[in-house]
Amino acid sequence: MNTYENAMHKCIELAKLGVGKTSPNPMVGCVILDNNGNEIATGYHKEYGTFHAERDALNKLNNAIGSTLIVNLEPCCHYGKTPPCTDIIIEKGVNKVVYGMKDPNPLVAGKGLQILQNAGIKIIGPVLENECKILNEIFIKNKTENKTYVAIKTATTIDGKIATSNGNSKWITSEAARKKAKELRKSYDAILTSSSTVIADNPEMNHNIKIILDNNLRTDINSNIYKKGKIYVFCANAQFKNKNQNNITYIQSPLNNGMLDIDFVLSKLYELGIMSVFVEAGGKLCGSMLKYADKVYHFIAPKILSDNSAKACFDGDKKDNISQCSSLVYEKTEIYPPDILNIYSVKH
Repeated sequence: MNTYENAMHKCIELAKLGVGKTSPNPMVGCVILDNNGNEIATGYHKEYGTFHAERDALNKLNNAIGSTLIVNLEPCCHYGKTPPCTDIIIEKGVNKVVYGMKDPNPLVAGKGLQILQNAGIKIIGPVLENECKILNEIFIKNKTENKTYVAIKTATTIDGKIATSNGNSKWITSEAARKKAKELRKSYDAILTSSSTVIADNPEMNHNIKIILDNNLRTDINSNIYKKGKIYVFCANAQFKNKNQNNITYIQSPLNNGMLDIDFVLSKLYELGIMSVFVEAGGKLCGSMLKYADKVYHFIAPKILSDNSAKACFDGDKKDNISQCSSLVYEKTEIYPPDILNIYSVKH
């Protein structure tokens, strides 16, 4: 089993080479061993529309008779952008398939393994199932809940402040931490922010897709954020519903207590094929998004502002009891001197 676990670890690392490129597909890596346990081929899903990991690896071999194929996700058995992986696994003569986790996609969901088993291929797994699920947590939510995955990033002083009372915020964290934050964006389909953040900071937020929640269309389309990428602007004003221009699409949203309806926004994003969003905004929007969040990235600088009138990272409704706290599940801490990054998952 250690051989399979080592190979599965390599599958996971190979899969990560496709970060930010495979959506709405999962990230998958594949390792093929000969009957002596020697590695003879590897592959991974490079980007959406290209060969899946198993086909990428098997295409490098004339045949794979007697081999063992290790893959972090159950091989698919349906036609999508590419043919089923089960077909080529059978055709190439693979003897054994070791999988990390079953595919949550209802089109597969154990059917791929059954097809392989019916063809006389030995099935072993799951192996390192938890690690494999963490790798594709976005894909799992998409397929099991039909919802967009939500991550929130915030950067604060030790006392949880993101800006002074007059909005000054540059810079709380170091260049190293800000570089990491930019790298995190690449893991998600889009960045989501508020009109208040655009007006206050005029950020570029470099990404192919950006979403701005701008109830009353207060933002200037000459702002930095509008210069590159595809922009979706959610607003409440009907007169702009059909006023799309260049890279900007306006989407009318209903209101909930005077604010844009977040349920509608997230439902619309899923409908548009945006499978994950990275929220970078002020305390008001982050506070509103917390009930929908799956992940929180919290950068903390070794600074204390010590001003109760300063802006907090999560600004929500008044609470009377500590039991009303949102509970997060700690995942890990990373260091970007002198700052730290705490990563949490959110269990609802």
